[in-house]
Amino acid sequence: MPLGIDFEMQDVLEAVRLVSRSVLDSRSYPTVKARISAVLIKEKRMLNVTAEVPSGASTGTHEAYELRDNEIEYGGKGVNNAVSNVNTRISSLLQQNLNISSPDKFDIKMIELDGTENKSQLGANAILASSIALHRLYAECNDMPLYEYLRKKYFPELSDIYRIPRLMSNVINGGVHADSGIDIQEFMIVAKADNIDENVRLTSEVYNLLKKKLKDSGYSISLGDEGGFAPHLKTNEESLKIILETIESSGYRDKFEIALDCAASEYYDSKIDRYKLDSKLFTREELCTYYINLINKYNISSIEDPFHEDDYEGWSLLTAKIGDKVKIVGDDLFVTNIKRLQTLGVEKKLGNMVLIKPNQIGTVLETVNTIKLAQANNFGTIISHRSGETCDTFIADLAVASNSEFIKLGAPARGERVAKYNRLLDIYDEINSKTYVKDG
Repeated sequence: MPLGIDFEMQDVLEAVRLVSRSVLDSRSYPTVKARISAVLIKEKRMLNVTAEVPSGASTGTHEAYELRDNEIEYGGKGVNNAVSNVNTRISSLLQQNLNISSPDKFDIKMIELDGTENKSQLGANAILASSIALHRLYAECNDMPLYEYLRKKYFPELSDIYRIPRLMSNVINGGVHADSGIDIQEFMIVAKADNIDENVRLTSEVYNLLKKKLKDSGYSISLGDEGGFAPHLKTNEESLKIILETIESSGYRDKFEIALDCAASEYYDSKIDRYKLDSKLFTREELCTYYINLINKYNISSIEDPFHEDDYEGWSLLTAKIGDKVKIVGDDLFVTNIKRLQTLGVEKKLGNMVLIKPNQIGTVLETVNTIKLAQANNFGTIISHRSGETCDTFIADLAVASNSEFIKLGAPARGERVAKYNRLLDIYDEINSKTYVKDG
């Protein structure tokens, strides 16, 4: 039944029902799950789509508001209020707007219903779960995989040439994602083979070789929040050394780059305006030199959040020095917010890539608009998971739909991370069977 990507729900569907409940994320905290069920009128076929939203541990202060109950259950982390907002206010809004012609218009309706700058009334977690579920419903009604629907809906200028993003895979966890004592939050390997199958294989082999090397050296092989190992190494540089040694011993030295997520807001002391790494204090100028030395020594191609989210002077300094040859990625700096990307990225020229996390902004529409602004201004995009994840694979479809250069997935371990790796493999097979596919 050809519908076109936009249609009024009341003309196509009946018995449309939006419900929500609390489920667990990968850190054993509650998160919001939304489900939309409906019947295709013409075919009398039942549709059921779901969406589960992730949650971050290292979060920027400018992110959209994640609504938590702050009561005794789950140590204050419950999401009963967010779930209730889906089941009452957002569900009622949907019933009142079955004449909407596209899910992005319903995103606008939810933003208006919330009425706050940071979605603190309904909760960004409640809004995003509903937004993703509705986009999945429209894709199902069109008998399209989600990435194809998102491409036709939001990125028609990219035609039918899909790019599979390169993998940024966390192999050692530090910061607030682990108890390893390492300051830098993520040490990632970035495979650069010709196709996704090879990149997944190479990443898996190096990950498992690193596990063996750590174990043989007497280090812990426990895992951090994102599936990377959490050994109690003495310094940040020691982590880089063992990763580089592992890559070299694998025989794939020319097949990998290294990327860092510093999450520097976590080790910045605002009282003294200093950064504390390896038990030493750094000015922003000294920290800039520290980073440049690591980049030159360890073939680091990308560095994320190297300074505090409001340390514009530090961001400007590093961008001016190495922005022409290294990816300087804004996460807490931009928080997937189109206004911050415009002001701080496009106008102030801080960084040269933006990390995209849908739950930082709260709707698919706003997420897409931020990606489109980045692409229009030569900012690279990296679609990203969160430390508290579910097996929902929305970000894999979004990365392919938008032809983003990279995707952050965590380690090639733990089901909630592996689900995204495997979804990319499935997408690759699907689009390779019917159109042209470009890797990386």
